[in-house]
Amino acid sequence: MPLQFSQKNKTNQYNKMTKTPVSRLVLALSVPAIVSMLITNVYNLADTAFVGQLGTSASGAVGIVFGFMSIIQAVGFMFGNGAGSILSRALGANDKESASIHASVGFFSSFLCGILISVTGFIWLDNIVMFLGSTETIAPYAKTYIFYILISTPFMSSSLTLNNLLRYEGKAFLGMIGLMTGAVLNMLGDPVLMFGLGLNIAGAGLSTAISQFISWGVLLMMFLSGKTETKISFGYASKVTWGIIGDIVATGFPSMLRQGLNSLTTVLLNAECAVYGDAAVAAMSIVSRIIFFAFSISLGIGQGFQPVAAFNFGAGKYSRIRKGYCFTALISEAIIIFGCALLIIFSGSLIALFRDDPEVIKIGTRALVLQSLAMLVLPPCMTTEMLLQSTGKKLGASLLSAIRSGLLFIPSLLVLSAVRGLNGIQEAQPVSLLLSVPFTVAFAADFFKKLPKQDQ
Repeated sequence: MPLQFSQKNKTNQYNKMTKTPVSRLVLALSVPAIVSMLITNVYNLADTAFVGQLGTSASGAVGIVFGFMSIIQAVGFMFGNGAGSILSRALGANDKESASIHASVGFFSSFLCGILISVTGFIWLDNIVMFLGSTETIAPYAKTYIFYILISTPFMSSSLTLNNLLRYEGKAFLGMIGLMTGAVLNMLGDPVLMFGLGLNIAGAGLSTAISQFISWGVLLMMFLSGKTETKISFGYASKVTWGIIGDIVATGFPSMLRQGLNSLTTVLLNAECAVYGDAAVAAMSIVSRIIFFAFSISLGIGQGFQPVAAFNFGAGKYSRIRKGYCFTALISEAIIIFGCALLIIFSGSLIALFRDDPEVIKIGTRALVLQSLAMLVLPPCMTTEMLLQSTGKKLGASLLSAIRSGLLFIPSLLVLSAVRGLNGIQEAQPVSLLLSVPFTVAFAADFFKKLPKQDQ
């Protein structure tokens, strides 16, 4: 009987991923991802607002540590998207054992890399804080905050991996539960630990560490309690080979590259802003959080498209990939247009919510308007990257991620900051986004030209 029940669930999941109307399936898988991202970003914004009450230097410290957290996220996303893409294609081809092996190897690899990052961070803590772009006045706050982040690093990286594995399996709702649990606890913990117990910025860091551990436990239980098609166990992980690890890393490398370059660009941005004082660092940090919050809805729709693309590619349902790509790009663009209009209209007021400092508001308002305008070209770029990665086009996905995330932004930042000073720093991200559009068009056209016209 248990075998029949398992087979029935397997068949239902396959039918759901290959026969449900594409637009409805993408939206159904997007909703949990969007809710998760919104809750997480509400926490990030609330954290920024709480810490901002401690002063401009403390507010700048959050931006400094955010660069380091991008490195942790890069590891989690690399193993999560790498193993998840392979997992989903394997399930589409009805190979459940291969899916479980890749899920287990991805999870344990992410956790071990998190331990390595944590140990390295504690050894070179002072150097890392200064390398991330901290000023002398920001450094004490940043070191206190990052201490707790380092403690939670293995759980943070592997939580992101688990969430992505759930998304690619088509169980995004289960991932949403895990992420929401941690985010809500984090939001509740911040005011209690920071102000109720008087821990200040240490309270913000401790709250993050505790919530990450709890979120990790909830996500892992989804796999251990039989709620998923794939399983995570030492038994499956023991079947690891260098070929499996290499395939996971190569498939997930675009995510690592994207997040790694985001971390590097955050470090460079902080370093360039530090020349103009703590207000500039705080302002650009606040703008980054607001922009990512605005983009999280369309990004969530893209994440709903990823398992649809991967599963149907494995099942040979190519027409569904075309329909899903067009729908995702269009609906994401519509949302971005609406969101960016609101950001531009209320730009000054939004910055003031997080730091009531005239200089921070002045710098942040201009940067927010410019980045909001440039974000209008982001949905097709994001959708194309996710398409290439989900279907196993490792080289194309890596190149496109590198071009958008760093290869254009880094030279733009260095050149414009040298030529136009602080104004150039504010303009670098919008310029690099606009320059990435032709590359996106070329990669998307090449993919669909080579994609089989008929379903298998």
